[in-house]
Amino acid sequence: MAKIETPRPIRGTQDMIGDSADRFAHVVETFERVRKLYGFKRIEVPVFEATAVFSRSLGETTDVVSKEMYSFEDRGGDSLTLRPEFTAGIARAYITEGWQQYAPLKVATHGPLFRYERPQKGRYRQFHQIDAEIIGAAEPLADAELLIFADQLLKELGISEGVTLTLNTLGDYQSREEWRSALVAYFEGHRDQLSDDSKDRLHRNPLRILDSKDPRDQAIVAEAPDIDAYLTEEAQAFFEKVTDGLKAAGVAWTRNARLVRGLDYYRHTAFEFVTDRLGAQGTVLGGGRYDGLIETLGGPSTPAVGWAAGIERLGMLLQKPTILGGGPDWEMKGPNCAIVLEEDDLLAVAIWLSSNLQRTGVSCEIVATGSPRKRFDKAKKLDPESFLVIDGQTLIKGHLANVRCKRPDWSGFDLQGRLASTKWSGAFRPTACSIEEFSGEFQVIQSV
Repeated sequence: MAKIETPRPIRGTQDMIGDSADRFAHVVETFERVRKLYGFKRIEVPVFEATAVFSRSLGETTDVVSKEMYSFEDRGGDSLTLRPEFTAGIARAYITEGWQQYAPLKVATHGPLFRYERPQKGRYRQFHQIDAEIIGAAEPLADAELLIFADQLLKELGISEGVTLTLNTLGDYQSREEWRSALVAYFEGHRDQLSDDSKDRLHRNPLRILDSKDPRDQAIVAEAPDIDAYLTEEAQAFFEKVTDGLKAAGVAWTRNARLVRGLDYYRHTAFEFVTDRLGAQGTVLGGGRYDGLIETLGGPSTPAVGWAAGIERLGMLLQKPTILGGGPDWEMKGPNCAIVLEEDDLLAVAIWLSSNLQRTGVSCEIVATGSPRKRFDKAKKLDPESFLVIDGQTLIKGHLANVRCKRPDWSGFDLQGRLASTKWSGAFRPTACSIEEFSGEFQVIQSV
């Protein structure tokens, strides 16, 4: 019989277990906690949309649309696309689901996204992002609030050291268009020296030339005109109010006049939190204002601002892994309690103890495999804060009688107290339960 070939994982995807999965979960949990502090509602949007949602909103000339989208025709002949980012889908939902009634609307989400790009450190073809948006707010306060939210998130994740907020303005529509025309004229004068990609972008998306990493482009870009020369008074005032808000909140930032972001819908504020700890692709979190997006999807003219961050990339910046019970100090931790089963026919008792303790917030692991003599050794390897031992003295006439509790001297976990305060439920519920001191390192739970 021929050997069955095992399918390989798709390039640009990943399976997660242990450390990587724990890092991922910690980022999501911290994001969920902090977004509630700022009043952002949790939302969900579909993983796939009509292709037009992204081609119209992101712009046909962007790399995302022209090179990176996973698009396909369904059985009904409709062109669908796996979402490459969140904002366009959220904007579509805002229009079609009648969310205008809630404006200004503060929303947040997280989940998988898909782009056909070259996999590299922290970047995948299926990747995950956290996302926050404020829709229907034209005031600079919304931009400042999102940036303050992002700054606090990075601080609470413990990764803000070495991460810098870089900020720019793209101006209002008039400012951006005048700047765009000036850039086209400037780069036309250097067309022969530009890279092939930049030549292609020259008339389709000239702002993207500004963040080219090609050495042939960088010397030319250094002399390109800045946005400041084309800002209207209104655009200048808007940017100043954003930066005044950051100053009031104590959020540090630096100006990057070359920061443009890669999508066509951005106006006014553009920003990135960057670090040198992730190689050449140093963006940790980025976003900006997109006042023109919802209109391109057939909705009313609606101001909006938002940001997104890669969960995998944030996880890579966490200082230490965690296994169970990870707190702000990110120390390695085992379970609060390991329940060692010395007699197999008492498994139900072990399950009863474990489930009751878990309902009170005590993390438990049952050790019930291997030889009875080696089970305690296996439990030790879990590095628990305490042990419960279930043996032949546990049940007497069908009632809970004795459970040995061992607590290492180094542990600060009060298992004795947790056992005494537990509201027992289930098959082995005693009529009463008290804790008595026992000689040596053990204590006894006694049913009365």
